[in-house]
Amino acid sequence: MKPEQIATNMVFWIGVVVATPAHSGVGGPLTYRSELPLAAGQLVRVSLGRREVLGVVWELLPDSGGLAPAQTKAVLGALEGLAPLSATWRKLVAFTAGYYQRSLGEVALAALPPQLRELSTSQLARRLKRPISDTSSAESLRELVELSPEQAAALAQLEADHRPALLFGSTGSGKTEVYLRAAARVLAEDPEAQVLVMVPEINLTPQLQARFEERFKHLGRERVVALHSGLTPAQRLKSWLAAHAGVARLVLGTRMAVLASMPNLRLIVVDEEHDPSYKQQEGARYSARDLAVYRARLEGLATPESSASPKNCSVILGSATPSLESWQATLVGRYQRLTMHERIGSTDQAAGSLPTVRLVDMNHQPKHCTLAPPLLAAIAQRIARGEQSLIFLNRRGYAPVLACHDCGWKSECPHCSAYRVFHKIDRTLRCHHCGFTERVPRACPSCGNVDIAPVGRGTERLEEHLAELLQGITRPDGSPLVIARIDADTTRLKGALESQLASVHAGEVDVLVGTQMIAKGHDFRHITLVAAVNPDGALFSSDFRAPERLFGLLMQATGRAGRNAEKGAQSEMWVQTFHPEHPLFGALKKHDYPAFSAQELADREAAGMSPFGFSALVRAEARSQDLAQGFLNAAAAAAQAQALPGHDMVTPYPAVPMTIQRVANVERAQMLVESSSRVALQRFLAAWQPVMAATRQQAEFKPLIRWAMDVDPLAI
Repeated sequence: MKPEQIATNMVFWIGVVVATPAHSGVGGPLTYRSELPLAAGQLVRVSLGRREVLGVVWELLPDSGGLAPAQTKAVLGALEGLAPLSATWRKLVAFTAGYYQRSLGEVALAALPPQLRELSTSQLARRLKRPISDTSSAESLRELVELSPEQAAALAQLEADHRPALLFGSTGSGKTEVYLRAAARVLAEDPEAQVLVMVPEINLTPQLQARFEERFKHLGRERVVALHSGLTPAQRLKSWLAAHAGVARLVLGTRMAVLASMPNLRLIVVDEEHDPSYKQQEGARYSARDLAVYRARLEGLATPESSASPKNCSVILGSATPSLESWQATLVGRYQRLTMHERIGSTDQAAGSLPTVRLVDMNHQPKHCTLAPPLLAAIAQRIARGEQSLIFLNRRGYAPVLACHDCGWKSECPHCSAYRVFHKIDRTLRCHHCGFTERVPRACPSCGNVDIAPVGRGTERLEEHLAELLQGITRPDGSPLVIARIDADTTRLKGALESQLASVHAGEVDVLVGTQMIAKGHDFRHITLVAAVNPDGALFSSDFRAPERLFGLLMQATGRAGRNAEKGAQSEMWVQTFHPEHPLFGALKKHDYPAFSAQELADREAAGMSPFGFSALVRAEARSQDLAQGFLNAAAAAAQAQALPGHDMVTPYPAVPMTIQRVANVERAQMLVESSSRVALQRFLAAWQPVMAATRQQAEFKPLIRWAMDVDPLAI
């Protein structure tokens, strides 16, 4: 705003974004008036209906846009003392909202800590006055381990080539050390530089945070912060404020951290970049991995006020089993590929090699056996040697279904089109979709038969079964063996996961049973045998990504074995399957991700699927399936009738029920939209939004509960 305008105009017009869902029809900034000039990016409190809400000043307007003063509302106040959100951050949010078809305010406000929306100006001022203790020291870095040739080559290539880097490293090859060295170099080169390190799961954050805090303790304790949903609101606000002010030099977080305000960001690391957890599954369904790559490019294009030239921002995507999208990007040259095959930690060939993969053909095992006799014998041998085993089954609970074999009754959820899972430990039937829980009935609710029985196995039942099968086997000192289970049920209480992991690391557990939460990321030094009990379900799934997820999960599970170089014992990965000749298992035996990816990419290209084709899912929810599907089909027909931009290159398929079509008494339907052109799909979806909103206003679709778009869906 020019000085002469300030002198003559007592009203300033600004565009403010507030949290509104995409289907509300309020997609962009709302016009407000202010008696004081405000900067773009500033946080303000405004009225929205009868509520007072937090908003972000998005743009300064030359006038009211034809609105009379009586038609506008005044800004209630600005959050003083907080630097405006940068132009780069606003561009990132705008891209996220546009690409994933959400409202601008929904994305912008969701990226801010919840407690910030509740603080008054005076409360924020008190928080900002709390001093940041300068705990930095002049101590020199402790002596670092010697880099392997592969690690040194990867770091040299990172410095020479600023394209996004895919760090393709086997489990145990030392990827984390590369992250640490790359971060150290960035932080040493620029005293204001910031680094963002992302992990897929909250439970992986503490161990990685400990390593980074130890390595960078010379910077000061408050310079390394965590940012994830597991923090209390106060902790999350403190971390966000430290990152926004540039005080935090290094931020470790989950997918939400990709939208954190970090004005001096110079390096982004996405560990386990293939993990599905990086895709948000509620609200704005963004991919944090893809946004990390886009953000790095934005930060590199930005020109800081203090510098005449832009500063580079690098991005490292790390994985032993990269997503096929990232792998394909290296094949066409958009990403560089850094390869590390050798395990770190020993010159001993057995200790440094990857585990041997053994396939157990369940067609040749005793009928109905859960664990094959050869696998049981191998576990017993490990216990006798004082070694640990990990048994992986990606299904928690005692059994997926409780059933009556007389009348056919099954433990269906009355509110969902799914079965309630039997949890023996508390004698409950629990729906994992809506949470509905009941005590296990004494007899069949349908026919009164008292002989109702569990069908199938979950981790709870597997733990019990293992105790029966291994009864009488003792540890080397003669004490009884210890079997532990780690899944979402055993880690509900705060600190439970850390406590259980500590027991495993201390050698107090002989056999660990768990779901995928223990099959990836953890550094178990004494586990020499890993077994996957029932992985076949994903081989013939209707979801085209299922084989990719299975291969990645099995490779990650394989990586939990044989990480202790001191033992020198050959570690093993056992896979029980009825399809041992499947190509996926052939690639797994050789630890050959390139061979697996080549076959999968060929299949995907032939079918026009990602990364060679682009898609979106449009979902609708209503009290009846007919209404949900009818809305989607009507909206698609309207789009074709109006010949929306890009419609000639886009194929909408008829609406169908979702896999779990009813959750909490709400019927769910979906429509797949495909295109060979990302640009055409985006143009079509953007033009389709108002058409869908208009369709929703038709009388027959008024009862519809909600609808939303999911761009680049992970599961179809």
